[in-house]
Amino acid sequence: MSFKKWVVGKPDREFAKEIAQELDIDPFTALIANSRGIDDFSEFEYFLSNEPLLSSPFDFTDMKRAADCINEAIESGLKIAVFGDYDCDGVMATAIMYKYLISRNADVITYIPDRISEGYGMNNSAVDYLNSKDVKLIITVDNGVACVDEIDYASSKGIVTVVSDHHLPPEKLPDACAVVDPHRADCNSSFKEICGAQVAFYLVCAIEDKEPEEMLPLFADLLSVAIVGDFMPMKGENRAVVKYGIELIKRNSNTGLSTVLSVAGIDRNSLDSSKLSFGIVPRINAAGRMGSAKTAFNLVTENNINTILSIANEIESLNLLRQKTEKDILKEVLSCIEENGFNHDRVIVVCGEGYHQGVVGIVAARICEKYGRPAIVLSSDQNIAHGSGRSIKGFNIFEAINSASSHLVKFGGHELAAGISILPEKIADFRKAINEYAMNVSPAIPTINIDFRINPAALSVEMVDAIKSLEPFGNENPLPVFGVFGVKLEKITPIGQGKHLRLLFSKADVSFQTLLFGVTLKSFCFDIGDILDIAVTLDENTYNNQTSLSVIIKAIRTSGIDDNALFDGVFSVDDYLSSRKIDKKMLLPYREEIGVIYNHIKKNETTEVTFERLIYKFVNSIGYAKTYISLIVLKELGLIREESGVLSLADNKKTDLTNSDTFKTISEAGE
Repeated sequence: MSFKKWVVGKPDREFAKEIAQELDIDPFTALIANSRGIDDFSEFEYFLSNEPLLSSPFDFTDMKRAADCINEAIESGLKIAVFGDYDCDGVMATAIMYKYLISRNADVITYIPDRISEGYGMNNSAVDYLNSKDVKLIITVDNGVACVDEIDYASSKGIVTVVSDHHLPPEKLPDACAVVDPHRADCNSSFKEICGAQVAFYLVCAIEDKEPEEMLPLFADLLSVAIVGDFMPMKGENRAVVKYGIELIKRNSNTGLSTVLSVAGIDRNSLDSSKLSFGIVPRINAAGRMGSAKTAFNLVTENNINTILSIANEIESLNLLRQKTEKDILKEVLSCIEENGFNHDRVIVVCGEGYHQGVVGIVAARICEKYGRPAIVLSSDQNIAHGSGRSIKGFNIFEAINSASSHLVKFGGHELAAGISILPEKIADFRKAINEYAMNVSPAIPTINIDFRINPAALSVEMVDAIKSLEPFGNENPLPVFGVFGVKLEKITPIGQGKHLRLLFSKADVSFQTLLFGVTLKSFCFDIGDILDIAVTLDENTYNNQTSLSVIIKAIRTSGIDDNALFDGVFSVDDYLSSRKIDKKMLLPYREEIGVIYNHIKKNETTEVTFERLIYKFVNSIGYAKTYISLIVLKELGLIREESGVLSLADNKKTDLTNSDTFKTISEAGE
């Protein structure tokens, strides 16, 4: 069971009203934009503009040198290799550079390393292969800045390298002809948060000696996929390019992208950033995860429609295989976590044999989301384990891993994602060490960011149009979420063969319907009459030419929860169950409180009482920690039992609380 801290924005309503009047826009649009930190007129105008304004390529250090080197190779007829990467950003970057060089009649080939057998970045074996093909210039895209030794090796073979990358550079830059990277300490580019494909695009602009706005119609479709796929902040240049690129894709600018959408059953004309993120990006990534990234590269560079259709169908099959593989591994990982109590660790570390390396990162992300804490998922063979970690904002997983690096073979990454290699016999020590680190820093608390409170009486379908004007959404410009607080649950209706719920709420004299997806009646934690807070998004639904408002629940909880008290309780329970420490004051329930919980179960035997229901029932009175411990105590005393997640009475015998090991242990702990 995972909770999130609700962070509610407080936009300047007077300023938003002033902006709306000045720019002649919907006040609701201005209010949302202001909640995202936009607080001056020029920024508002650019945010709403459809005209992209991009940086000069020559703001990047080494850009002219890189362009000159590549132009000289083209004009001299030298063989060029574009060395890419197997993820979405890397594939799009490779395609952009390759398509441009082909348009210049360059002698060019591409190389994308295999995710499993080669891993990320250049390697000497790949250099040997390119040397055997008589390559004289390597252009790296979305990699290369850390490949110091490999570039030296290429140089020893007589191969010149131009690096274009967006990752953080090491202290020593590669000895390449040019190193173009916005994160170089001496780089003067103004907008740093760009993906590898964007750096490649700026390099193309420099080679052609044209402004980016002139070249954008040729590459914005591929660029938009890369920006969304690499989870770049949806602001500034990124947002402008994605907005432009989506319109290009709608106009069938790239047959491969249009075909993969068609095969996936996604209407190209309805494409937005969400469909881009969940429709195209996973399929591009599936090629590199489950097969070869060259398949995705061929999809967006091929011209023959029959070949493209065949590739799109192959990618769809790979994506289905990815989904099944991910689902199977996730099921096994969840079982391992629950059986071993890893869900109470500050950092979850779990390992299994033979997990597919292409999906362990996705599984780690699923675990991180489910339990609301950093997670590392490892796959081992007899000799070594490799894996990926994911974190939540506020907990730097790279620094955490670095603190326990003495147990590792190698590791790398950044604040929210990392990869490690470790000997299997060292995993337990690594788990202990990284959790000791986590105990000495601020705990990771997942959040749900709510733009602002909204009165249900104000809900209208016109709000959806105002929201759409703020597209495209993504990282740092998410789909707006609104808080509706203190509403009464009036009716619960299962829909979609029982897989989802329609909930009717009321507040004062206003009633409104909402949709809660992926939650069944059995797993729903609340009852009719409960007073709740809900976080919602807004959409429209058209049926029989009638358009109505859809209010979609993203989070729901008992009204009035004190987040700080809640998480204090969560962490105190975790610390106790992981044998780290005992907070007696926080954990130890009074006899009367245990009795209240017992009597509630007794009175509701005809309904299905679950742990989650009880937590929400008593979170504002008894509290999370004492409710949790009370249930453990009642189980240990044999007074209640749990079957398939449902709690019921087991015995009506009288017993002493000290017969519970948990109650006794906490009672005897120091204050």
